[in-house]
Amino acid sequence: MIWKGFRFGMFLQIAVGPICLFIFQTAATSGFVAAEVGILGVVIVDCLFILAAMFGIGAILNKYKKAKQMIHYFGAVVLIVFGLSNIVGFFDVSLMPSLEQGTGSVFWKTVVLTVSNPLTILFWAGVFSTKIVEENITQQDLYSFGLGAVLSTLFFLTMISILGSFLTIFLAPFILKVLNLIVGLVLVGFGIKTLMKVKSA
Repeated sequence: MIWKGFRFGMFLQIAVGPICLFIFQTAATSGFVAAEVGILGVVIVDCLFILAAMFGIGAILNKYKKAKQMIHYFGAVVLIVFGLSNIVGFFDVSLMPSLEQGTGSVFWKTVVLTVSNPLTILFWAGVFSTKIVEENITQQDLYSFGLGAVLSTLFFLTMISILGSFLTIFLAPFILKVLNLIVGLVLVGFGIKTLMKVKSA
């Protein structure tokens, strides 16, 4: 069941999101170790989200539409702020000075970015409900499936981290700054897209 969860998780990784881009950028600009510290933050939050889904928090969130809207707004604002921070960083301006230094800050950035999409709990709640109904699996199997999904995140983001860290060898500092700018624009784009979803809902 761990292998099933791993394969399912790897399938989900195809949809590259802001976390993946942030890890890639971190590895390219700050190195492999800093990116791995960030990945640790992602994995911890993913574990908590999956456990929350198993314990039925997803059903509670799904019941209260106002709460879902607030969560969407929170996620959108976080993405836009992080994106703008990257964009102004291209011009050597610091939007979030307290978060700019050290691997510890990378950890907290990825934690905040991952937490900014707590509706992931709803997704996993749906997945686990389907597994229980269609495959009649046990609680232990659910934990194994969830573990496999988390391991896929760890594996995929580590590969992204290795790829990004190799870029530092070949790319000039200005190109890396441009990469930061591009990632910033993409994050702002994700944030605006999230806001538009809330308004159309």
